[in-house]
Amino acid sequence: MSDAPGKRTIISAASVPKLPRHIKMRHDTVRERWLILAPERVFTLDAIAVAVLQLCDGSRSVDTIAAELAQTYNAPRDRILSDIIPMLQKLADKGVVTA
Repeated sequence: MSDAPGKRTIISAASVPKLPRHIKMRHDTVRERWLILAPERVFTLDAIAVAVLQLCDGSRSVDTIAAELAQTYNAPRDRILSDIIPMLQKLADKGVVTA
């Protein structure tokens, strides 16, 4: 769980993820899809990633995000948690999410 250069951020249930200042999530109204805009990179998001990343505001833990999504989608919190941790880890490894 480090923002230090050269150190890998490890995402866990206790992590409090957010998008760095230089990363923006935007809706492309022409193509009707969500995008992550990063320096010299663009990532297309699916509906699940959008739901998760909209809650990554730097104030909620991954566990809290999973609980909110479990309530919204009437799904088991543990299953959601086991799905979103690897997703957030991949995004952290690409520099799209910090914690």
